[in-house]
Amino acid sequence: MVDMCGIYGEINFDGNSVATETLEIMGHVLAPRGPDASGVFLMDNVGFGHRRLKIVDLSEKSNQPIVDKELGLILTFNGMIYNYRELRKELKKMGYRFFSSGDSEVVLKSYHAWGERCVEHLDGMFAFAICETGSRKIFCARDKLGIKPFYYTEINNRLRFASTLPALLAAGGVDTSIDPVALHYYMMLHAVVPAPRTILSGIKKIPPATTLTIDPNGKKHFRTYWKMDFNSGTKNNSSAVDWQNAVEASLKNAVKKRLLSDVPVGILLSGGVDSSLIVALAKKLGAENLQTFSLGFESIDGERGDEFQYSDMIVEKFKTKHHKIFIKSADLLRNLPDCIAAMSEPMVSHDNIGFFLLSSEVSKHVKVVQSGQGADEIFGGYKWYPPLQKSNNIFKDYCRLFCDRDQAEFREAVEPKFVSENFTHDFITSFFEQSGGNDPVNKALSIDAQVMLPEDPVKRVDNMTMRWGIEARVPFLDQDLVELAARIPTRLKVGQGGKYILKEVARKFIPSEVVDRPKGYFPVPALKHIEGKLLEIIKTVVTDESFYRRGIFSKKYVEKLLREPKKHITPLGGSKLWQIALLELWLKTNEI
Repeated sequence: MVDMCGIYGEINFDGNSVATETLEIMGHVLAPRGPDASGVFLMDNVGFGHRRLKIVDLSEKSNQPIVDKELGLILTFNGMIYNYRELRKELKKMGYRFFSSGDSEVVLKSYHAWGERCVEHLDGMFAFAICETGSRKIFCARDKLGIKPFYYTEINNRLRFASTLPALLAAGGVDTSIDPVALHYYMMLHAVVPAPRTILSGIKKIPPATTLTIDPNGKKHFRTYWKMDFNSGTKNNSSAVDWQNAVEASLKNAVKKRLLSDVPVGILLSGGVDSSLIVALAKKLGAENLQTFSLGFESIDGERGDEFQYSDMIVEKFKTKHHKIFIKSADLLRNLPDCIAAMSEPMVSHDNIGFFLLSSEVSKHVKVVQSGQGADEIFGGYKWYPPLQKSNNIFKDYCRLFCDRDQAEFREAVEPKFVSENFTHDFITSFFEQSGGNDPVNKALSIDAQVMLPEDPVKRVDNMTMRWGIEARVPFLDQDLVELAARIPTRLKVGQGGKYILKEVARKFIPSEVVDRPKGYFPVPALKHIEGKLLEIIKTVVTDESFYRRGIFSKKYVEKLLREPKKHITPLGGSKLWQIALLELWLKTNEI
């Protein structure tokens, strides 16, 4: 029972029964996440629902929600537990009996055996809810790195939850006003809104590595069960070669775990170091008939829109069955509305449309893929890490390199009602204080890995692959590998321009031309260069009367951006105009 799915439910605290219609509405919105089967369980004031994508154990025995009458538990689960076979053996020795052969029932039994500490036994990606049928206590949890999402809203003495924010909106009754704190984050952190907030006041999300226990009376208890420790390796005297060997062994194991499937597993091959290394290790581990997928866009203003020259080298070396997808700018813009509709929260990265279109093609061939997300945050690959080694003021230097605006520009950009405290300043300062240690690079890595990573690259991959019914697995976010990487001394992690140790591992498996190439992203010239048809779309959006009636952004500021759209770029190369337009497009798409 290894499935990527959509989970949803409602708990009423006033004694009233859950309406079937409410669950049906949420299930309908979540259908793309689980197109193969659906199920609902109602028990007076509790209702759980599930949409299933079949990957392993294709029988109906593995449909959810799981009801274990013997233990008095109900489970709706989204994810993949890579050590479920080992846990199953352990639980059997403890006397537990199993009626299915997959990982979901292992989660349910683990909860019965270890209570809320069950999450500390689970190696994988997950979001789930369990109901104790006797006490009506609810237990919810999200994996350590926040790979799987969990949104919830509280309305009129009831709590609803779902895998996506739009599913909660569809059920109705949500406070859709803009959260002022979240708007500040959105404008400062290139659309990232750290958990538990979302851009909407009425919807929250469980943070990564967090459990939520809900008493029968509705009282909530949160517990953080894991944190990354970036400081334990500061006095480690292991050599660079020792670290390379350890990373190689751990990454091999991470890729091996994620090849477990009864259906073919493909790999999203960007042509960068990370995805190329996954291909190499998968082949070394014996993966046969491996399918790889690369995406390219039309060039604009002489800027190349693909990285096929690098992905072709990997395909040639490892003889994969390769799918090369080329997208014209007109096709990209035509698909943009559907891409925005797939976003649980507004995300400004150009990579979104890339993953959306790539996933559309991948879904025609495989239901499971491995992807290289997380390597930069875990192994120190971004350009702002090396300069921070000499930082005497980590907050000031991090914000200068990373943040989209300062407080003065934020005041200029939004309507006065949204101008208050410097919430982003307070958030980053507090996080750095709590992260411990004095190493400025480790502080930056800590916030990027535990906040920015789940709220941007990881969310992007989940949203876009699940829109097309694909399970995406991310070996660089394997918990053992992540904990190992956190212990690597800074000088080895970000040496020689960044990602030194990982690149040295990669040299053993992939061509040096790929290892030493300039760092790239999904190159999407049509979105990077705000001109032509895209500029027309943006102008239509931000000059519409309804945009200003919403009362978020200053007309004077938006007009300034419109006069010179290519000039107003964030430190990370994003368009400030696109950031504003994208929020409006997302709100309109979700009928807010």
